[in-house]
Amino acid sequence: MYLIGSFAIILDDNSKVLLCLRTDKEVWNLPGGRVELGESPWAAVIREVKEETGLDVKIKKLLGIYSKPEKPDIVFSFLCQPVSGKLTLNNEAKDLRYFSLDEIPENTLSKQVAIIKHYFTQKDELILMEYFDNGEEVSASKYFD
Repeated sequence: MYLIGSFAIILDDNSKVLLCLRTDKEVWNLPGGRVELGESPWAAVIREVKEETGLDVKIKKLLGIYSKPEKPDIVFSFLCQPVSGKLTLNNEAKDLRYFSLDEIPENTLSKQVAIIKHYFTQKDELILMEYFDNGEEVSASKYFD
């Protein structure tokens, strides 16, 4: 059985990206999480953003799909825009802050950093990427004409 995740890139007016400092681990990550049974990845990202940040968002576009061939994991990333709500700390996020690409905290999950970098360097492309346990990243473009 695959685990499916959905994460949001949410930008402020200065193109800084929103990160959540988790309550269960001392790490930052993009707002998002696991897709629940009976839920689509796009519905999950809207729900997860609301739960973790207090923001209601609309999805602007699909940014990428990330696979871990050695594990049953697939992650979707979406560009989202807040439409209402306000940043609110909760039982999942003990801090919520916007960071520029060069300010991303060192204790940000590496796969999340990769998603952020892909957005800023390849924002006009759909990213299809495979991640391996040895740290290797391979573009899935080799599968496409």
